[in-house]
Amino acid sequence: MHRQQSSHWGLFTAASTPDGLGVIADPDDPDPAPLLRNVPAALDERVRVLAPHVRKGWLEGRGVRGRDEYVQVSWAEAVELAAGALDRVRRVHGNEAIYGGSYGWGSAGRFHHAQSQIHRFLNVIGGYTRSVNSYSLGAATPLLRHVVGSVDPIGRPTAWPVLAEHTEHFVCFGGIPAKNSQVNSGGISKHSVAGHLRQARARGARFTLVGPLRDDLAAELDAEWLAPVPGTDTALMLALCHVLIERGWHAEEFLRTHCEGFEEFWKYLSGAADGTAKSPQWAEEICGIDAAVIVGLAESMATRRTMVTLSWSLQRARHGEQPLWAGIALACVLGQIGLPGGGFGHGYGSMAGIGVRPLPYRLPTLPQGVNPVRQFIPVARIADMLLNPGQEYEYNGERRTYPDIRLVYWAGGNPFHHHQDLTRLAEAFNRPEAVIVHDPFWTATARHADIVFPATTTLERNDLGCAREDRALVAMRQVVPPLGEARSDFEIFAALAEKLGLAQEFTEGRDERAWLEHLYEQWRQNFDPGLDFAQFWENGRLDLPGEPDDQVLYDRFRADPAGNPLPTPSGRIELFSQRIDSFGYADCPGHPAWLVPEELQVPPGSGEFPLFLVANNPATRLHSQLDHGATSADSKVHDREPMRIHPADAAARGLSTGDIARVVSATGSALAAVVISDAVRPGVVQLSTGAWFDPSAPEVATCIHGNPNAVTRDIGTSSLAQGCTGQLTRIEVRRHEDPPPPLRTLTPPIAPR
Repeated sequence: MHRQQSSHWGLFTAASTPDGLGVIADPDDPDPAPLLRNVPAALDERVRVLAPHVRKGWLEGRGVRGRDEYVQVSWAEAVELAAGALDRVRRVHGNEAIYGGSYGWGSAGRFHHAQSQIHRFLNVIGGYTRSVNSYSLGAATPLLRHVVGSVDPIGRPTAWPVLAEHTEHFVCFGGIPAKNSQVNSGGISKHSVAGHLRQARARGARFTLVGPLRDDLAAELDAEWLAPVPGTDTALMLALCHVLIERGWHAEEFLRTHCEGFEEFWKYLSGAADGTAKSPQWAEEICGIDAAVIVGLAESMATRRTMVTLSWSLQRARHGEQPLWAGIALACVLGQIGLPGGGFGHGYGSMAGIGVRPLPYRLPTLPQGVNPVRQFIPVARIADMLLNPGQEYEYNGERRTYPDIRLVYWAGGNPFHHHQDLTRLAEAFNRPEAVIVHDPFWTATARHADIVFPATTTLERNDLGCAREDRALVAMRQVVPPLGEARSDFEIFAALAEKLGLAQEFTEGRDERAWLEHLYEQWRQNFDPGLDFAQFWENGRLDLPGEPDDQVLYDRFRADPAGNPLPTPSGRIELFSQRIDSFGYADCPGHPAWLVPEELQVPPGSGEFPLFLVANNPATRLHSQLDHGATSADSKVHDREPMRIHPADAAARGLSTGDIARVVSATGSALAAVVISDAVRPGVVQLSTGAWFDPSAPEVATCIHGNPNAVTRDIGTSSLAQGCTGQLTRIEVRRHEDPPPPLRTLTPPIAPR
């Protein structure tokens, strides 16, 4: 029997066949994601955690997380050990000493959403230290709230149909990569981004790609490609602003009525503040783009309806707040914010749902309760927290202190994918008294745990699939029985809650089916979609009612800024923020500024690490999920992650396509497979994230599989946001002469019986 499922990369039907799991993309999806070919690997028993396991050294009071073997235990014993560890830590050190980690991409289902499940459980037992923001948007979230008062540029940018109809010039900093548009948090029933871009191009829209990778815009869009030195986008944007203002092409009235602090910003741009005008000639020396090209681009932007698109990748680097703020300032200088097809947007192409109007109501969601612990950290500072309890740090105007974490509980997500400097993260994971992990697979996170609970995948349970940017509510009916002894996160937490005497508080007396019905019926009280739960479950899908608000972002604000002020201190867009300025941060002043990152303190092409590494999101998987799946596996070369390098850089190092190379930085090293390509800028190497971390041969490389976070630095974007900086680092590449060591990622670390 075929069962409909929802996933972050689209709707599909699945069925168990004699040849394994069969997966068929939804026939109504105009552009199904190739990532669906990875789905059958969810049932690959070679890498599944099939029973509860405990780290052997933890039982014996010795050993090192990440290098130890595991012994299988019964469910009763695993629950006893985990409940005992939780109870001991909260009694002796308080609930602040428990860090609850999760990342929300484990499932498109809303009930079996691991992040909701773990937060609900930890809230029931008294709370936990949490994280805020995300690796994807760590710099953007705090900055946007200061500059425009909300994260609406992420959640509610101008909709794709408006762009396709009205935008005359797309200036795409970081591109609009098709690969990222394949995925969406919570699911996506129709992939439409590529179609809207084609529609705009057919209408005559011009595209300019600003970034080091030519294929970050589809070739069919015939884009002009500008490839500045990586990390210099801010300098280019400031120069564009300078040209527009100096030549009188700027929107003087908009800057006066809708923006705060233009005078201070212009003092900086003109050089009155520091003696350096941010002119095209100044920018040319920094970013390598001819001054005449910068002037020509500014003129085109001033004479066309222009959308400035800012990829999430821009802010995943040192001083990542600055390119986003400078991009907003550029849109303000153009003065088209609030006009159909004009202005700026943050994240077009970063997910399929960006640019799709969200539904005007909430969807079924598991309530998480209230966390009585007020302690938190920026999500990308987990290693700092674990290694430096009691240390003070700056964040968003506050002087905060890292808590003393004694227990890490992780369900959903893989920090050994997201985080930087994985050697340092492994060291940090060895500090707590206990680490408990739910995982379907023997990921690097599971291999750094003391107690590993085998979790089911979405194929092995029932759920409700939906996203606010989509129009389908899907009955995700179980396709196959749980593998081995795997249980859902809900069942695991229910067992622990019962052991701790809190079963009723956690489950409210409901099992999986009862919760699904409860969430659905509670949701439909606000309106009648025409189906009760039994009918919906039998139907398998509900097209969601209600029309989204298609109003262009900021059009009310544009029409009447006094009557429709933004939630900023001034009520306007803040080109100069007195609040940020009052923090006194040298690494994030009160206006957009060119701050030289460490990666550029040695000129490109020189020094011990002459090349730039761009560690972008992969085209063949979602983050590190199902790295062993068909689409992901097909991209490997000699079982290693492919690394693209420009022909000139390859020739200078004696490299050929198919060679195994050693990528080296000041932080660490990784083995990767060489792919020579002129789609990368000279001086740039591109190695995608998501290869399962394999440190099994440290004498050869920090990671022998090709995980770029083996070589990235673990440092925050700035004192303002403390976001992730894993997008860029400086490296050298050398041919690896010896046969590469065998990978261990598909070999579970289980002690022989």
